[in-house]
Amino acid sequence: MKHKKTYINFLFLICISVIVLGQTLSNENNLVQLISSQKQYEAGSTIILRFASLGQTIPLLYCANNYGSTLVKSTSSSRSRLSYTIPKHMSNKSGILHWNLTIQNTVTQGQIAIQPKTDVHRMETYLGSPVISVGGSNYTSMVVIPTDDLDNPLNSGTPVLFKQQFLTNQTKSKIKTNNYIAYKKIFSPDKTGRMLLSSESFDTNSKEYTVDILPGTPTNFYITAERNHDYADGNQITSFITSVIKDLHGNRVSDGTHITFFIRTKEQDVLKTSANTIHGVATAKIIHPEQEDYWNVQAVIPGIAQSNTLAIKYKPVIIDFDVKFTNNNQLLTVGPLTSFMDQMIPDGMPVQLTVLQDQKEIEVFSKTSLDGFVSFELAKEGYQNKNYSFEVHVAGIKKKYKY
Repeated sequence: MKHKKTYINFLFLICISVIVLGQTLSNENNLVQLISSQKQYEAGSTIILRFASLGQTIPLLYCANNYGSTLVKSTSSSRSRLSYTIPKHMSNKSGILHWNLTIQNTVTQGQIAIQPKTDVHRMETYLGSPVISVGGSNYTSMVVIPTDDLDNPLNSGTPVLFKQQFLTNQTKSKIKTNNYIAYKKIFSPDKTGRMLLSSESFDTNSKEYTVDILPGTPTNFYITAERNHDYADGNQITSFITSVIKDLHGNRVSDGTHITFFIRTKEQDVLKTSANTIHGVATAKIIHPEQEDYWNVQAVIPGIAQSNTLAIKYKPVIIDFDVKFTNNNQLLTVGPLTSFMDQMIPDGMPVQLTVLQDQKEIEVFSKTSLDGFVSFELAKEGYQNKNYSFEVHVAGIKKKYKY
């Protein structure tokens, strides 16, 4: 009987121990309890988290959001009633704010949803590209993010009105934000010009943006030539002029489009001149040849477009000339050199004298005309007691003399 009573007392003590131990564990797991019940705030609100604590210390509150993390001190000096004010740099930002509080190795944690304000303060806008080509294949994108006065993007579903103006047309289209942004692709029209773009949300307007619509790829064109006369005097200027160069949609090409003119001469030499377009037209200039010639001229925009081939003939400006030997054949005078109206040829006409001995070229002299004449003085000691011949070349005409 005595042993039975002892056994009952032992079971009683075990039950009491279990109850005490359970209470102890329960107290350890509930050292802190959140008193605040609000789980959602508007950005800019004052957020205060309050806790009832059984701990022996006043811990720091850890807070984190998409912009960073921080530790917050309690504004209460009581260990049983903890109060934490979330810093403005975190409560001003919309999104999820995570917090946790650690007391005696026990972690209590939670989160708060911070919503943006409902009023639009600014339209954050991005546009690119600012330059597109006509034809509808190119487009620019306009991205708009309505934000509140704390620079938080408004929630998805916020309506945004896109406005655009081009030439005489104005259009509007409404798009709702998705993942905080609203965007629109603006495809190019068939005409060149400047397009104006803006956006609006809840009576708040963005600033004006511009997109330049440039001409497309140039198409083939034709060229003409202008000159004062058709003589090869090496003095006058021939101008090569393009038609108005346009793209496939009839728009003039951009100013500054580079045009190269290739010229193939009678001797199959290739000359080149170039010009840039102004109002769709390019005008290039080149000096006349110095002797009779036939030119085939073609203009190109390399790899893109080309013109017709233009045939131009230049007639000889000098038909004949005189050569005189004086001063015991030491002075050779060429001239007068006269042009197509029997006037003196303009100064600068090249004249070449070639000295040959036994049909072998030994010396070449080159000069340009002055007042219609060119003189060559031969050194007396250089040409004695030998047979020489002289060739005079002027404007494609060659004359040969012996002495």
